[in-house]
Amino acid sequence: MMRTFFSILLEALAHFDRKGGMVCSSHLALSFILALFPFCIFALSLAAVFSGEADVDMVIGFMLGYWPPEIVGPIESELRAVLQSGAGSLTLGALLSVVFATNGVDAIRVVVTEAYRDIDPRPFWKTRILALVFVVVGTVLILATGVLSVAIPFALHYFDDVVPWLNQSILSNDQFRSLITVTLMLFFLYACHRWLPGVKHRFRDVAPGVLLTVVFWVIASRVLVFYLSNFSTYSVTYAGLAGIITALVYLYMMSAIFVLGAEFNGRLMARRGV
Repeated sequence: MMRTFFSILLEALAHFDRKGGMVCSSHLALSFILALFPFCIFALSLAAVFSGEADVDMVIGFMLGYWPPEIVGPIESELRAVLQSGAGSLTLGALLSVVFATNGVDAIRVVVTEAYRDIDPRPFWKTRILALVFVVVGTVLILATGVLSVAIPFALHYFDDVVPWLNQSILSNDQFRSLITVTLMLFFLYACHRWLPGVKHRFRDVAPGVLLTVVFWVIASRVLVFYLSNFSTYSVTYAGLAGIITALVYLYMMSAIFVLGAEFNGRLMARRGV
């Protein structure tokens, strides 16, 4: 079992190298950073329309909540400044930001399709509509889970007097929020592999790469944080740009792992003759 896993992983790494996986990763990382701000602006604007007030902390928490603190700082500060000054209503600018946010989704579609050795037969307008659906649905999910992460623990704690042991048996607010965030991340990864490519694949075909991506993301994040804490010289090399460069390096690593997870699925499907 383990021998087969490592064999497929090595084949995926070889194909990753031959097909310019690092170039695809840089494209994906840049597309994500360019789509991040428009997506958050749209999410905050939509939240303001339905609730009457925009929760900047909620949007940032769900978008960057699992980024290491050493990396998230520079992006969070800039993102917070943009959201607090530029968003609050569903204006034409906020709607246009959705169009820019779709670029990041479309970049993921291209990468996954290439990794699966598929050819996307759909015309440009269909793939753009699909990317738009992903952005809108993703925004609604983030807002809905943000409400649930507050409402459900509050409702459960309300019954403390009736059921005293309930308070000790349920997760804390932070733990519950983390659980929802992880679930949302897994669903997003699965959706990218399952519904973005032009050719639909089964759950058993896409699940291994999704799990591999999450495991490698956790390991890579801890390794990078250790490196930044002990050996990093970015502040000397890049001066005032050190924080942004660190964030870009982190996104580059995460994108490379995402591409590798897709390549792993592609190699696995090739062995199965899918």
